[in-house]
Amino acid sequence: MDERQDRFEQLETTEKRGQASEAILKAAFLTRGIPVLTPEYDNEPYDFVIDLSGTFHRIQAKTAYRGKPETVQFETVRTRTRSEGYDREGYAGEVEFFAVYDPIHDDAYLVDVDDAPRGKMEIRREPTSNGQRVGVNWFEDLLLDTVLSTVGEREETTCRRPDNAAGEGP
Repeated sequence: MDERQDRFEQLETTEKRGQASEAILKAAFLTRGIPVLTPEYDNEPYDFVIDLSGTFHRIQAKTAYRGKPETVQFETVRTRTRSEGYDREGYAGEVEFFAVYDPIHDDAYLVDVDDAPRGKMEIRREPTSNGQRVGVNWFEDLLLDTVLSTVGEREETTCRRPDNAAGEGP
């Protein structure tokens, strides 16, 4: 276990690990020159927004955890405790991407919310024992830089910044 992973694991609560993941993911975008915007309060379904060439993308930060020995997983729903049990809601229509920090391998992934199954998503790092390739979420395809290089090519249904929002005047 490397030093960063060891420090991450020493955080006592899932809330602290989530906050650390969010900070690491924001830094990953910022160090690539991508502006990050944060809501003033914590009641939004997204944790932050990135601005890619004038197009806003709502991001929900997630922390990956060990799945099978060759995979990591992350939750694609939010779970709320109710008096009658648990309520699990998805993020479709409320965020465009999951940004996922994998503390086991110190990787950052970017997953289109429409490509993620409801419940949890598994990201595979090693070949399957039966050789299956179809329907497998390979980590190389989901790495932050890999997905960022294709985001502009996709047809988006996101909020576009008004032309005068960059400070050109009315």
